[in-house]
Amino acid sequence: QVQLVESGGGLVQPGGSLRLSCVASGLTYNAYAMSWYRQAPGKERELVAAITAAGGGTNYADSVKGRFTISRDNAKNTVYLQMNSLKPEDTAVYYCNAQLRSLRLEYWGQGTQVIVSS
Repeated sequence: QVQLVESGGGLVQPGGSLRLSCVASGLTYNAYAMSWYRQAPGKERELVAAITAAGGGTNYADSVKGRFTISRDNAKNTVYLQMNSLKPEDTAVYYCNAQLRSLRLEYWGQGTQVIVSS
């Protein structure tokens, strides 16, 4: 019954902003590290940003550093990806990932489409 549901994707102009949300259910959310991945057509899925279970540590792909921010609200079982200064090369399906490393558990959301175009 574990579910990760992404939302917030859409069409945006270059230089614009979007905020993606991922709501988790069916798991002990605050025990999981959370990540955002993306996959563009014809390309491999890549890690965009990650945040530790307690929210004290983050890391980002070099291509999004300074533009994207990952955060989490454990009271709402939600992780966010704030995307600023969007570029056409950010166009992809963005996926939410939850990982509990100690038990080798991992879950994925269904993805939300982001299109950056004029």
